[in-house]
Amino acid sequence: MSAMPEAYSAALKRAMVHATDWLASVPDRPVRPAVDADQVAASLASILPDGPTEAADVVDELATLAEPGLMAIQSGRFYGWVMGGTLPAAMAADWLVSAWDQNTGLRFATPAAAAIEESAAAWLLDLLHLPATSDVGFTTGATTANFVGLAAGRQYLMDQAGWDLQSLGLSGAPRITTFAGRERHAAVDLALRYLGLGACVPVDADEQGRILPEALAAAMDEQPGPSLVCLQAGNLHSGAFDPMAEAVAVAHERGAWVHVDGAFGLWAAVSPTLRERLAGVEGADSWATDAHKTLNVPYDCGLAIVASPEALRRAFSIHTSYFIATDAGPGDPFEKVPELSRRARGIPVWAALRQLGRHGVIAMVERLAANARALAEGLAAIPGVEVLNDVVFTQVSVSFGSDDRTHRVTQRLMAEGAVWMSGSAWRGREILRISVSNWSTDAGDVAASIAAVRRAVEAEPEA
Repeated sequence: MSAMPEAYSAALKRAMVHATDWLASVPDRPVRPAVDADQVAASLASILPDGPTEAADVVDELATLAEPGLMAIQSGRFYGWVMGGTLPAAMAADWLVSAWDQNTGLRFATPAAAAIEESAAAWLLDLLHLPATSDVGFTTGATTANFVGLAAGRQYLMDQAGWDLQSLGLSGAPRITTFAGRERHAAVDLALRYLGLGACVPVDADEQGRILPEALAAAMDEQPGPSLVCLQAGNLHSGAFDPMAEAVAVAHERGAWVHVDGAFGLWAAVSPTLRERLAGVEGADSWATDAHKTLNVPYDCGLAIVASPEALRRAFSIHTSYFIATDAGPGDPFEKVPELSRRARGIPVWAALRQLGRHGVIAMVERLAANARALAEGLAAIPGVEVLNDVVFTQVSVSFGSDDRTHRVTQRLMAEGAVWMSGSAWRGREILRISVSNWSTDAGDVAASIAAVRRAVEAEPEA
């Protein structure tokens, strides 16, 4: 074992050099990758070599081969798919997570990882103004966080109905009906598919994608019985928030479990100036969000928050002879997520929160929203550009006239690579969708981004 540190030293030193070189290049490099996946694949060895290679040489080869195919997601000019960058403390903490290599399932086996995650969870509940007694699970992302919240809801509803889900499964079980707005994210449908609950009942929404409480009440009255209601904190295209207080009241009056998909929008709850748009969200039963979006920690890290620890742990806990389980109040980490084995995702969350502090988190969230408003105002001043949504948080959706022109402008923007904004379709129209999620985006990035859109618009006149 005495030679073990030396075995890592050279490779880690090379990784440090390549990582810092990459980060130094991000502010000035094109955001888009220089090559596509097929081109990267062509540069890789097609046959595994028979003999070993020095670890440091492997790191050098890996960095050299990957660099042309890397998207500069950390760039302040990256606005695609609601992806944040990475805060310095969170990135460094993630390196330590890999070095420590803790399998974060059991409190007894990995006490440091468990305790740090519990601390991060308490800070998160306080910042988001959610019930302090809730359980927090650190998942792979918002899709699995939605899965966890809905699984806890399924467990609760089956227990209420007197159905032994663990022994009997879903065959012959009482039917659970799920209600969600027409403009829900597809991750909700995917989670329902995983859970064997089938398609949801779509509920009408307004022009910004907000569910209509009266439509929810009517739909639930037409299909009474055990039910899940999925609300949305942050519409994919408009950023709008469902009317939480009214919708939660409608659902709870009918005995439903209320789950909130807040992949990026739940973070608005930390801000005194934005929180009112989520009024009543704390009354839900479970919530899902991402830390690698608005909080800017490395991939991957979703957050599943459940107000009823009993329902969550009944859904995910398992007992076996080789586990040394804990009877402590916080429970074991594996009881709150689908995995028995996982990396300590919550440690970078703790580091990000510790770096920022309460006021830093609030300032970052409010700065993201302010940058979105500045982008919308700057783009609206360009002839031929129409901002389609009320910019209430961090999303901006724009059109350049016809669908054809919008598509051409979007393709030109991505080809140039000075910024990255993704195309989408919303309410029957082709759009350019802008998601402001990076902690490092500043006024210079906003100005450069507006200028890039102006160049693309001027190069693609209406046919």
